[in-house]
Amino acid sequence: MRMHVSLALFYRRGEDGVDPAGIIRRALGEALVHYYPLAGRLREVENRKLVVDCTGEGVLFVEADADVRLAELEAVGLRPPLPCWDQLLFDVEASSGVLNCPLLLIQVTRLLCGSFVFALRFNHTICDGIGIAQFMNAIAELARGLPSTTVAPVWSRELLEARDPPMPSFTHREFDLLLQPPPPAGDMVMRSFTFGASDLAAIKKSLPLPLRDTATTFEALTTFLWRARAAALELPPGGNAPLMIAANFRGAAEMSLPAGYYGNAAVPSTVMVDPAVLRGGSLGDAVALVRRGEGRGDHRIRSFHYRRDGAARPAVLVAGKHVRAL
Repeated sequence: MRMHVSLALFYRRGEDGVDPAGIIRRALGEALVHYYPLAGRLREVENRKLVVDCTGEGVLFVEADADVRLAELEAVGLRPPLPCWDQLLFDVEASSGVLNCPLLLIQVTRLLCGSFVFALRFNHTICDGIGIAQFMNAIAELARGLPSTTVAPVWSRELLEARDPPMPSFTHREFDLLLQPPPPAGDMVMRSFTFGASDLAAIKKSLPLPLRDTATTFEALTTFLWRARAAALELPPGGNAPLMIAANFRGAAEMSLPAGYYGNAAVPSTVMVDPAVLRGGSLGDAVALVRRGEGRGDHRIRSFHYRRDGAARPAVLVAGKHVRAL
C-alpha cells in the first residue's frame, strides 16, 4: 500500500462563465475541514508503523490551461497510457514520497472547448478506492452548493488494530517470500483492454455448463486474465503463478466498520498454483481456484490483521503475481 494511485475524470462543458477550478478549489477546502487527516503528513514510528500527523499543511492543488479540445483527446483515446498524462497531472517536485509529503495532489485543467479534466493522485496508505471516491463525492456535493455532505466521514482506524499479542488463526500465504526473478523491464509494455458484454459472454461460454450460469463476471474475467498473464510471462513449471485477490470487508460484522469509514478496508487472499497446472487445466478448473481465494469470512479478516501486525509487510509486488480487487 506504500504507493500513490492516480486517476483522471473528463467533464464536458457546463455553464458558460463558470470556472471549474475555482469552484472545485473552494469545495476542496470545505471538504478538508471534515477530512482533515488528508491535509496532514505521514510519518513512520516503531516497527515501520505509519501514523498521520494532522499538521494542517494542506494538499497540493494545480490549475492549468491546455490548448486542446476534449474531442481531440477522445480521438486519441481516453485510456492509459495517456500520451499527455504528465501534463494533466503535473508531478510537483518533492511531492511523490510516501512519508512527509502531501497526501493528495489535484489538478484541474481547462480545455479550449470549455470542458475540463479533474486529475488526482492519492497516497494509498491513507485510503482505498472506495474511500477516495467518498471524498471526491463530498467535493462534488459541496461544489454543487449543498450545505453539507451526504456521508459524514469517520476515521475509526483503531478498529483494525490487532490484539496484544496477535493471534492469527489462519495461514496467510500473502506473507510468504516468493523468490522469483522479475522479467526484464524492457519486456513489459502497458496496454489497455476493454472487455464488453460480448467479450464476457464469450469467456463464460467456454466454461463447462455447471459454471457457465453460476460463475460471476469477476470470477470469469479474473480467471481469463490470470491464465493469460502466466502464459505471457512464460512462468516455468514447478514455480508459482500466484493470484492475489484484494477483498473489501466493509460490512463484515466482525470488523464493525461504521458507515463513512474512508480508510483502507481490504484484505488480500492468495492462491498459489504451479504455472503448468494453471496453463494445462481448463478455464473451469481455474475458476474453482479463484473461488477458493474469494473465501473471506470475518474470522479470516481479523486473523490477517493479527498476522500483519506480527510480521513484515506482505510481498505483494512480486513477479508473476496477478492482483485483482473484489
